[in-house]
Amino acid sequence: MVLDLFLIGLAVALYPLPGMALVLVLSSPRGVYKGLAFITAWLACLVAVIALVLLCTGGEPPAPRSPPSLAALAATLVIGLGLIVYSEHRRRRSRRVTASAPSDGGSRTAGSGHSLTSRMDQATGWSAAGLAVLLQPWGMVSAAAATVVKADASHAQSFLALLGFCVLATSTLLAMELYTVFAPEDAQRDLTRLRAWLSRHKDQAIVLLCLLLGLWLVGRSLYQLTG
Repeated sequence: MVLDLFLIGLAVALYPLPGMALVLVLSSPRGVYKGLAFITAWLACLVAVIALVLLCTGGEPPAPRSPPSLAALAATLVIGLGLIVYSEHRRRRSRRVTASAPSDGGSRTAGSGHSLTSRMDQATGWSAAGLAVLLQPWGMVSAAAATVVKADASHAQSFLALLGFCVLATSTLLAMELYTVFAPEDAQRDLTRLRAWLSRHKDQAIVLLCLLLGLWLVGRSLYQLTG
C-alpha cells in the first residue's frame, strides 16, 4: 500500500493543470489568500475521500481474496485501464491540435491567457476553492481510494502512509504558496515562467503521467488477481 500511495501521490503532485491554475490564482489581487483557499479545498478533497473509504471499511482491511478485496483490485484495474485510454486520447488530441494550429496560434493563446487572468482577478476565495475541486485529477484520486481499502486504522504506519500521501499530493501547490509568501517578487516572475513552460508541455506531461501510472496499476492489480 505504501508504495502505491507514494506513486499515486507523486503523479498527483506532478499533474500540471492544478499548478497552472494556482499560478493564475497567486498572481491575482489577494493572491496569497485565494491560494490558501485553493490549497485548503484541494487538501479537503483528499482527506474526504480517505475518510469515506475508512468509514466504509471500518478501518480494517478486507481479508485477502475476499469479495471486498477482489472488488478493490478490480476497481484498480479498471482505473488503470481508464488512465491508459485517457493517455492515448490526450496524445491523439494533442497531435490533431498541433497539426491544425493556425499561424496566429501564439497570439490567440496569449489572448486566452489574458482573458483567464482578467477573470481570476475578479474571482473570490470561494471561486478559487471551487476551481481546486474541479481540477483534482479524480482518476488518480480514485486509484488512491481503491488503495486505501487496504489501510489498517489500528496501525500507526497506515496513518503515516495516508498523511504522507496527502502531503506529497499537495507538495507542489504548497511550495508555490510558500514561495509567494516569502519571496513575492521572485515568485511572480518564476511562477509566470513556469506556467508558460507548463502550457507548452502540459499535454506531454499528462500523457506520460497517466500512461505510467495506468500501466503500474494494471500490472499490480493483474498480478494480485491472478497470483
